[in-house]
Amino acid sequence: MNLQPIVPFEPIKGEAIPEGDEWVHQIKWDGVRILTYCDGHEVRLFNRRKNERTSVYPELLETDTFVQSHSFILDGEVIALNDQGKPSFHEVMKRDGIRHFARVPQLLNAIPVTYMIFDMLYCDGKWLTERPFFERAALLQKIIRVTDRIQLVPSYEDGRTLFDVARKQDLEGIVSKKRNSPYLIHGKNANWRKIKKVEDIIAVVGGVTYRDGSVNALLLGLYNQKKQLIYIGRAGTGKLTHEDWKVITKVTESLRSEVRPFLKIPLRVKSTQWLQPVLTVKVTFSEWTTGHALRQPIIQAFVQTDPLQCRFEED
Repeated sequence: MNLQPIVPFEPIKGEAIPEGDEWVHQIKWDGVRILTYCDGHEVRLFNRRKNERTSVYPELLETDTFVQSHSFILDGEVIALNDQGKPSFHEVMKRDGIRHFARVPQLLNAIPVTYMIFDMLYCDGKWLTERPFFERAALLQKIIRVTDRIQLVPSYEDGRTLFDVARKQDLEGIVSKKRNSPYLIHGKNANWRKIKKVEDIIAVVGGVTYRDGSVNALLLGLYNQKKQLIYIGRAGTGKLTHEDWKVITKVTESLRSEVRPFLKIPLRVKSTQWLQPVLTVKVTFSEWTTGHALRQPIIQAFVQTDPLQCRFEED
């Protein structure tokens, strides 16, 4: 394949919703960032860390049914819905985290996904990254055929109203984009801003606690600039089921360690077991405390991320 995977443009965190005619606003979907690459002969899928997902989402490979272009790179979010019909990161990770590809066919109906397309980087031999966002969005409208599983992310003028809708519908938040913004490969800047209903991070699991012989909470950390793992809190509530906790208990048996992975820890919890810091998990939380710990962390799902990439954000 001639088209090589890239690290996509990322929005920065925003506190206030930008206003003015130069901005448009989109729902931030709680899914997995997936870029679709087609060189005219082959279609492959990669996530934002350039890890291949082609075998995970085979229903997205028949691009000739929804893209009127010979070669292209699409950027979007793959989502899965929960029982309430709302996007669920926990659900989509049941698909994205699969590594035994023989199970994929049975999950196509059990956990159907939708591809929410919001940008196009390349089309029929030409890079579009220097063109303004509104032109790229207009091109998507022309060449993408919407289906049950393929959707275009709409843009709205009124960011405040859209954020209120996202909050009431229990969605993740919004992304505000400047109409004239180019697409910055392997970068981020204030042309794209994410405003979230709640905060979220991917953290490293450095230990667990037990109740009645089963894991009941995770001890979480992030790396600082010196590559030291800093404790940020413990989480024991969230999307995980009783069966999930049983699996976690089994998995962590092989990761037990006598060495504390955290630089220091401000608590002494009975039945704490240190782990090798190799597991990573996405958690949402309300805010950072003054002691730089998470307030009200809620577990969303385990993810496949390099633990050393789980770092405090630089100012």
